[in-house]
Amino acid sequence: MTLAVRYTAARTLDTAPVDNPPPGPGEVELAPAYVGICGTDLHIFHGDMDARVSAPAVLGHEMSGRVVRVGPDVEEWRPGDAVTVMPLSWDATCPACLDGHQHLCHHLDFIGIDSPGAMRQRWTVDASVLVRLPGSLPLDRAALVEPTAVAVHDVGRAAVREGERVVVVGGGPVGILIAVVARDAGADVCVVEPGAQRRRLVEELGFITLDPGADDVSGLIRRWTGGSGADIAFEVSGAAAGVGTAVNVLAVRGRLCLVAIHARPREVDLHRFFWRELTLVGARLYNRSDFERAVRLVARGVVPADRLITRVVPLAEAAAAFEALEAGGDVKVLLDCADGAEEAFV
Repeated sequence: MTLAVRYTAARTLDTAPVDNPPPGPGEVELAPAYVGICGTDLHIFHGDMDARVSAPAVLGHEMSGRVVRVGPDVEEWRPGDAVTVMPLSWDATCPACLDGHQHLCHHLDFIGIDSPGAMRQRWTVDASVLVRLPGSLPLDRAALVEPTAVAVHDVGRAAVREGERVVVVGGGPVGILIAVVARDAGADVCVVEPGAQRRRLVEELGFITLDPGADDVSGLIRRWTGGSGADIAFEVSGAAAGVGTAVNVLAVRGRLCLVAIHARPREVDLHRFFWRELTLVGARLYNRSDFERAVRLVARGVVPADRLITRVVPLAEAAAAFEALEAGGDVKVLLDCADGAEEAFV
């Protein structure tokens, strides 16, 4: 048995013992060190994903930890190895998989949503989902690899190039990471965010910010770009107004990368798409190369993990951590999954 955070009903979490089978052929047992709480976890907590999530459900997909035991036929991994998990399992037989887009599998299992996740003291997973971490990378910072991989994939889908002007609409954790990754690719970045506290953080990280509630965003972006408009806009807000802003700031032949999940249809100014020959691309999840690049970005310190991790709480206090995150003020909250015992990785 191992302690785990379980979603049991809307706005209800508990920390309870769950079974954790020993690793079988091709499997490894992990000791999760830190697990991040993301926006999807909050949606589950609110009860918005009950049609997909079967309670009681162990949550968590942004993790770092170490290998504890390996099952038969596992040769690449050893106890003590520092790892993260790319939390995707696909069927390898559907049209998307056969076309090489396994992360868009028609029957994708997103681990931590569709199947049990990482908010636990011990976790047995298939060795194929492991991604190696540098031994020098602190495990709390390594918990940011998964959301960084999202940003890497987004920036890749938008084909950001050096010298381009990029507008990120939404300054939450993923928006900030997109800004960081785009800047690392050589772009100039402006972040549009209504929250004063988030704007301050984004400014402290060296980005231009605009307040959509007080600023003439389109006019200021035209001025910033010499009258042309932005080359790329990322819609990360999930709001109808954010979609309008992202479309309106784009230059001729600009690219709009849709990152946020919009649960309902939105009005979009298709005439502007016609008039300016704009391009819309979707961006969902990541592949292994995105994950491996994210590891390098976090390890190099490109990702300001020390500024983004605003709270670390014990596993047993998960419910309070979820409530604190939804109240605002925090950027990234981590659960500390250590059980206090000394592990002998030999």
